[in-house]
Amino acid sequence: MRWFRTPLQLSAIVILMSSMFLAQSLPVPKAITDPKQLVSTNIPDLQPNLTIDKLFMTRTVGGSDWSPDGKQVVFVSNISGRNNLWMVSANGGWPTQLTVSNQRQADPVWSPDGKWIAFISDTDGNELWDIYLVSPTSGNVVNLTASADTADEAPAWSPDGKQVAYMTKAKDSPSFEIDIINVETRSTRHVTHDSPRDIGNVEPIWSHDGKFLAWTQENANGKDSNVMMMDLASGAVTNLTAHTGDQTYSAAEFSPDGKKMLITSDAANGYENAGLLDIATRKVDWLTQDKWEINAGGFSPDGKLVTWTANVDGYEDVYVHDLSTGKTESLPLNKGINTLHPGYSSFSHDGSRLIYYHSGATAPNDLWVYDLKSGASTEITHSLMAGVRTDYMVEPYLVHYPSADGKFTISAFAYVPHNIIRNAHYPAIVYIHGGPASQSVDGFNRIVQYMTNQGYLVIAPNYRGSSGYGKEFQDANRMDAGGGELQDVIGAAKFIEATGFVDPKKMIVMGGSYGGYLSMMAVTKAPDMWAAAVPIVPFVNWFTEFANEDPQLQESDRLFMGDPVKDKALWEDRSPINFIDKIKAPLLLLAGGNDPRCPKTEAQQVADAIRKRGGSVQLKIYENEGHGFARVENQIDAYKRVSDFLKSHVPSPGCGCSLIE
Repeated sequence: MRWFRTPLQLSAIVILMSSMFLAQSLPVPKAITDPKQLVSTNIPDLQPNLTIDKLFMTRTVGGSDWSPDGKQVVFVSNISGRNNLWMVSANGGWPTQLTVSNQRQADPVWSPDGKWIAFISDTDGNELWDIYLVSPTSGNVVNLTASADTADEAPAWSPDGKQVAYMTKAKDSPSFEIDIINVETRSTRHVTHDSPRDIGNVEPIWSHDGKFLAWTQENANGKDSNVMMMDLASGAVTNLTAHTGDQTYSAAEFSPDGKKMLITSDAANGYENAGLLDIATRKVDWLTQDKWEINAGGFSPDGKLVTWTANVDGYEDVYVHDLSTGKTESLPLNKGINTLHPGYSSFSHDGSRLIYYHSGATAPNDLWVYDLKSGASTEITHSLMAGVRTDYMVEPYLVHYPSADGKFTISAFAYVPHNIIRNAHYPAIVYIHGGPASQSVDGFNRIVQYMTNQGYLVIAPNYRGSSGYGKEFQDANRMDAGGGELQDVIGAAKFIEATGFVDPKKMIVMGGSYGGYLSMMAVTKAPDMWAAAVPIVPFVNWFTEFANEDPQLQESDRLFMGDPVKDKALWEDRSPINFIDKIKAPLLLLAGGNDPRCPKTEAQQVADAIRKRGGSVQLKIYENEGHGFARVENQIDAYKRVSDFLKSHVPSPGCGCSLIE
């Protein structure tokens, strides 16, 4: 369900602002507004190459970090079927598995002396993370925090390598705090403690001299945040971004000289932008002032360059800015989603190279190294499974359509299968992202590529409440869950139907987490539209969801949708479980047994209610998973169920190729 990472306001002092470094406006991709302009590409001799087994055996690549000497990169991958730590040469080559565990691992961070790599791991998706250390030479693993009932996340090494700062939250607490642990003695210092229920402290970062620690302090409403800083010698805490009204500020990195901080903030114009915060004066010099989503990256080791990424309507690029000349360069990278690792600089320690992630509609996420001198990129991980041909995959169209109430332009990605004809015979899937403060982008999606290969059109809308389009758009679904945003989803169905490819009686709705909730709202509030629905890890009842979810999410939900007593009528109207009798479409529900966000009882109560009425429903609970499925065998099983379910209830006439698996 919802998970805010946006910080808080504590005082009425207004930050001074200037715009001395403003970069040029960003290029904006052209969107299609006429559904009839969507066409199907003819691929001669198209084969049934994209099987679920092959697509889900295509590896995933997650968090990464440079070794201090710049010779190796540690990263997370499921090459073995589990998300474990691997190492690879910074020049590329065959990777070496560093950890072997049945449990998922994430967020590797190399110690400054190179002796340890910190990472986090939980148990069967329960999100009660511990911080571990592994030796990159021996593979010896130790549990640093060893706390069964707390979530310990975002490890950050002190510059001397003797301490690790991290964010921590007790299972029954709504608030993250910041702690520092001594690696040798295991003694712990509480940087923050006893925070109010609506306050969370996240993503600690050290100054380069180790004298200061900064973090982002967020309000659970997701609309307001501040950058906080502690003088570790005196214990004095300073709010560096005190302000009036709702504004978000988040810390990215201290400058090497400790005088400035690179930040991301929406204070300039209501959109996320990158800025330089002068720590002494509290003045912000805006590096960007665009009306898209900019995320600050980090400083080069000499402090002369900074990075950020720009997400423009679902396409993301990496920028390098020279602070002395004011020149900004967009790196010449492949089209799609190009991102930097959040939380610390992506520069190598000698400043000569940048590590970044690239994915695209036909390219799974991989690590690349960019040489700043030559301008060349080298792919150092290779996720694509042998035998999976990218020319059989579909590149999406970026499309726009007006919201039904006329308030917004809705952006979506539309996928049209190869080798189909415009005869109104094909099924379509409205694929709804979660969050809701998330976004469908031009990245790699295994199930979308599989279903298009099987002759299903797909449209993935960025409904109101999505991130990437500014504060006003993201806040537009507050106190209106399942209201205007559902109409935006229905608008996506109407757009894809208007292409002329789609049989309106073969419309499918599918989504995960909050997208699962909206899928359930769709089949209960607009039951005549849908031929089938696939809600994945959904919630369906605001009252039971609120009672059973993690306390942090309780607080964010209260600020998002009000009080269960005061706003009872709204909660009842926006709980799909109260309208099960309206459902006409068959349902396939998938859930995780240890999900702390959308507990399995949410999907179970839907299945029970539909079965009681004699309706058509399938439910599969993966007891060793959480909010989403990390184990490859469960991913394969889940999406084979989706494929079988859709082909049974809403078959496609095909895509001009044999569909035999």
